[in-house]
Amino acid sequence: MSDVLVVTSKVKNYIKAEAGLSTSGSVAAELSRRVRKLCDKAVENAKSDNRKTVMDRDIPEIL
Repeated sequence: MSDVLVVTSKVKNYIKAEAGLSTSGSVAAELSRRVRKLCDKAVENAKSDNRKTVMDRDIPEIL
């Protein structure tokens, strides 16, 4: 299992505050998997632009 890339308590607090819902223990792992995919794509975009710095514009839109 890979490292969790999100702060689980912050995610749980956000969901509770915004929607009044509880959060399953598996949410952090799934969010981390998706964050990894976004980061991988951002790295690919930066490299394709011959840059050594990932910028906000490299992160793909997901909504």
